[in-house]
Order: sequence, then structure tokens, then C-alpha cells
Amino acid sequence: MVSSQAVLDELNDGDYPDSKRTNCIALLNNLTFLPIEVEIATIVETYLQHKLMPNDTGGDALHLAVASYHKCDILLSWNCKNLANANKFNHIRYVNNLLSLYVPILTTPLELSGENHG
Repeated sequence: MVSSQAVLDELNDGDYPDSKRTNCIALLNNLTFLPIEVEIATIVETYLQHKLMPNDTGGDALHLAVASYHKCDILLSWNCKNLANANKFNHIRYVNNLLSLYVPILTTPLELSGENHG
């Protein structure tokens, strides 16, 4: 499942070569998007108030809110600054615990696949 339409929006708006963009979007064609429930807007606002994410209600905060609200096991992201960042994980866990929300595993595709490119 894909966390939300925001993923597709980011792929369309991102700075990627057209061939990669097309391939990535094609991967999403058969996936189900999780609904963005009304409560998710409140979660996003709380994340922003706690300075958990940059002040962008349609980006990282939304992805995390959707994944947390829907109790996704894993939130997969290339964003190592705001999401897949071990230094931020305790802060994310703290805020989610305040909100009685599930805390997904935040990781990159490489970490999930177990590939070592170092």
C-alpha cells in the first residue's frame, strides 16, 4: 500500500529524469492508496507544532501521519533528513506516543533490502 496521493504528487513534482519518473509511477499503478482521514490533518499540525518536520502539510509530515494513523509496519523513504533518520526517531516516537499513535519503522529501500553499498 502507498501512504497517500502525496507520494504520487511528489514523484510528479520531483526533480527526476523522465524515464525514472515514468518507471516509479508505473510501480504505483497496482497499489492501493490509504485514505487520508480527517484526523490526519490534526496529526500533521501536531507534528509541525512539535517541529518534527518542515512546515509543509503535504510532504513528510503527511506521509508520517498517514503511515502512523493506518498502523503501517514500515514507512519506506529516501528522505534521510526528516524520515529515515535515526537521530530523529526518538523525537518521532515521543510525539506519536503523545498522540497514542503507532510508530512505523522508518527506513530506506537499501536498508530494507539489506544491500550494503559501503
